[in-house]
Amino acid sequence: MPPNRPADLTGGCQCGAVRFRARLLGRGSICHCRMCQKAFGGFFGPLITAHDAKWTRGEPKWFQSSNAARRAFCGECGTPLAYETRFGLELAIGAFDDPELAAPSIQVNLADKLPFFDGLTSLPVRNDDGEWRDFLAGIHSNQHPDHDTDDWPPRGDAA
Repeated sequence: MPPNRPADLTGGCQCGAVRFRARLLGRGSICHCRMCQKAFGGFFGPLITAHDAKWTRGEPKWFQSSNAARRAFCGECGTPLAYETRFGLELAIGAFDDPELAAPSIQVNLADKLPFFDGLTSLPVRNDDGEWRDFLAGIHSNQHPDHDTDDWPPRGDAA
């Protein structure tokens, strides 16, 4: 275990209805397959093997995405949470409270990798100034915080 890594790695969906905990992680990957692109609504699926994951709040809904795999997501907010095959469970790296502790170490299924993927880091960067800065300053997030809570939403808040 890396230094300063908590024994329990926690995470969950955006709305807080589904939470998980794991201690024993395997290899993290970026999967470029088309099913992961669709399931995550992104350019790839970031996943890490979790040998001992437990759902600690709520239960995800499952979609049988192929004859060999099913995918877990929050039935309330739609956050992608996991991928499961006969080989085991993989959790979505971005769903961890601290995704840096579950960094990918390999890319897989390169045949479906989008042709522009390798050039993404060379795109121009938009400065956070002017109208965009004002827009961001006015946002109030309803997202669950990046740590376990006794309940969610906090008492007194609308669901």
